[in-house]
Amino acid sequence: MSTTRPYSPGDRGPEPSGASAASEGGASATGESEGTVPVAAVPTGHTAGRQVRRLSLDGQSGVVPLARDFTRQALYAWGWLPSATADQRAAAEDVLLVVSELVTNACLHAEGPDELWITCDRKVIRLEVSDRGTGQPAPRTPHRAGRPGGHGMFIVQRLCLDWGVIRTPGVAGKTVWAELGAPA
Repeated sequence: MSTTRPYSPGDRGPEPSGASAASEGGASATGESEGTVPVAAVPTGHTAGRQVRRLSLDGQSGVVPLARDFTRQALYAWGWLPSATADQRAAAEDVLLVVSELVTNACLHAEGPDELWITCDRKVIRLEVSDRGTGQPAPRTPHRAGRPGGHGMFIVQRLCLDWGVIRTPGVAGKTVWAELGAPA
């Protein structure tokens, strides 16, 4: 787990080709996106093998199911769903669960989420949830499996390749990101 670097081990940082890609405050790309997206969503296309979707959650109600539905649509558009195997189905369900946990955390601990960014390449899907909160998400220590509540970031830590927090100096809030491997 990382809470300081904006990219996971293996340095999947900005593309050297000069193409627009993920930035410290969120992802950005140009181009057209396939598939239908909700009115609140902004399809941002795909660049250099990387596909990006953005959903504005600011001021929305029912943000957890909204984020899950938006993510499910992206997974269908990008070929993660429908799943041909149990492993592929599990990978897609893991992505949906992590989206739920990140958005729920922003609702419970950070005045609600502002945006959801989903970036996908052939190997990794990156989820980013921005909010205006000042807190630092962390798995509860010690983790108490039999007790209700407090499992969100523990689940994220267990399911993801890596996760962390990006803060921009002088800007209120943060972006919590998580990366999961693509299904085999």
